[in-house]
Amino acid sequence: MVSSMPSASVLLGGRRRVLVTGGAGFIGGAVVRRLLRETKVTIFNLDKMGYASDLSSIEEVLSELGEAANDRHRLQEVDLTDEAAVEAAVQNADPDLVLHLAAESHVDRSIAGPEAFISSNVTGTLHLLQAVRAHWEQLTGERQANFRMHHISTDEVFGSLGPEGRFLETTPYDPRSPYSASKAASDHLVNAWHHTYGLPVVLTNCSNNYGPWQFPEKLIPVVILKAAAGKAIPVYGDGLNVRDWLHVEDHVDALLLAACQGELGRSYCVGGFGQRTNKEIVELICNQLDRAQPKGFRHAQLIQLVSDRPGHDRRYAIDPSRIQSELGWQPRHSLEVGLAETVSWYMTQRDWCRKVQTVKTG
Repeated sequence: MVSSMPSASVLLGGRRRVLVTGGAGFIGGAVVRRLLRETKVTIFNLDKMGYASDLSSIEEVLSELGEAANDRHRLQEVDLTDEAAVEAAVQNADPDLVLHLAAESHVDRSIAGPEAFISSNVTGTLHLLQAVRAHWEQLTGERQANFRMHHISTDEVFGSLGPEGRFLETTPYDPRSPYSASKAASDHLVNAWHHTYGLPVVLTNCSNNYGPWQFPEKLIPVVILKAAAGKAIPVYGDGLNVRDWLHVEDHVDALLLAACQGELGRSYCVGGFGQRTNKEIVELICNQLDRAQPKGFRHAQLIQLVSDRPGHDRRYAIDPSRIQSELGWQPRHSLEVGLAETVSWYMTQRDWCRKVQTVKTG
């Protein structure tokens, strides 16, 4: 599938200052890299620089673009739970567009320690909303008319599907983990600030992302690295839980379209037409490694089923018809091609994986 995607510069139009929260994370970093490459905007990257934050991918792009680009990326090391720091950061950024991606997002960590997820995803979003609302209200003329805030969320807020059907924007919320409950709460806050205060917002709910530069705690990088090292590959339960996989660059396409052209107050579901069971994803990766890195055994022999995660949602699947029909979005990566490229990338980036795992978790 191929989409004809307007450049980020065309989509942004006259907007010159963009605030990206969580811009040192996996999806946020992809957004920042796209803005650096395709626009001349100044990017204010608000990130608390937690364990999963890393600037390597952005620094690589800045190096490619040369010295002139360095001043266009401005890191604001701020924790959203610090209300005064958030207010100051928004005032300093003076943005024309806010892309809110910052969130604690690892389900297992939310089960072990839910308080951090409530603080960051709920209270942190509240602080951002208040600061952005104060900023928007003092803007005038064309800048105020063109201002937008885009809140990026997850399909996990909808809960778990049975064997049939797909999530729509109208699907009732039914979160099942502390992580998804915290994201559901943040979605409701954003909607409330739109309806109560008129804040010009757009929301998106995406399926599982994958691609280069993902912190190696999520399923796909974990499987690639363990399989390549000849280690056991743990798979929860019976391995038949279904996820809808979305390449991160296709997600960036959708985010920029929704942020700049989406209808205010509207939500858009973004899925990659990549429904597979976890076991199928693991086997695809193993098959690709069999070809790329042949050993005296099949990598799939390393798969080990382990005790299931508490409250493990059985199936996610998204119907992206609204963003397709209204905004013309289409994913550019098939799962098979995108996954093969991702496997190859991680095989050449094992030093980076060891570095971030050692620095952030060691």
